[in-house]
Amino acid sequence: MRLGAPVYHWTTGEEWALEHVKRGYGAAYWPLPVDAPRERENEFCEAAARHDLVIAEVGVWNNLLDPDPERAAQNVRYCVARMRQAERVGARCCVNISGSLGSQWDGPHRDNLTRATFERVVALTRRMIDEAALEKSRYALEPMPWMYPTGEDDMRALIEKVDRAAFGVHVDMVNMISGADKIYRTGELTRAYFKAFGSKICSVHVKDIAISGELTTHLSEVPAGEGEFDHETLLRACAALGDVPVMAEHLPDEADYDRAIAHLRGVAARAGLSFDQAK
Repeated sequence: MRLGAPVYHWTTGEEWALEHVKRGYGAAYWPLPVDAPRERENEFCEAAARHDLVIAEVGVWNNLLDPDPERAAQNVRYCVARMRQAERVGARCCVNISGSLGSQWDGPHRDNLTRATFERVVALTRRMIDEAALEKSRYALEPMPWMYPTGEDDMRALIEKVDRAAFGVHVDMVNMISGADKIYRTGELTRAYFKAFGSKICSVHVKDIAISGELTTHLSEVPAGEGEFDHETLLRACAALGDVPVMAEHLPDEADYDRAIAHLRGVAARAGLSFDQAK
């Protein structure tokens, strides 16, 4: 498995790759925009190859189900363009959320989890994968607590209905912890998820989640090591898959990433696990 996180203090592709080497990372988020010149893309791809650095993800992060039809169409076009970029640069996956029918691009809506929305997500995912003509990279939907997929059952149903080899599984276990019945069973849920999807898993987000005593139920994403999540079980599951990227995210600055990464390395060391690093 390969650890990764955002890096700072770079301008060129070589500087970007060396930041990962310096920090002992083996996987990277793709750093360039969709309209980057091809020679700039090639520069970063060549630097990654020189240093045995895996490009884990090309992120999209827009609302494919935007209530405004024009914005939704623009977002779909952008998503396909990012999928094609992922294919060009050899990323393990291009990842997005399935979308929301509400005003918040990644927020809840009463109709997000209806059968009609499920069928719309399936049709749209098929269409984009076919249009992007993915062969090496895969397209994946990040799990979310209030949109498809919310967990293992949704993910299995999507795989079956989308029915495309290029449809991969992106893992974010914290996003699937949506209640007090799950937060103390993260190891059990992680083992089941990895057993269900195995080699279809192309990238993993790692963070943490905490519960407070405030009514009704308040769950908060927190840096790795500051919540209830069972990181040892997650890292063991990732190690069993082999060369999978394990990516820290959603922290405000470099110092916070350093603390989270130190926690994950400590967990791995105590479990007798190791990370493949860029060179």
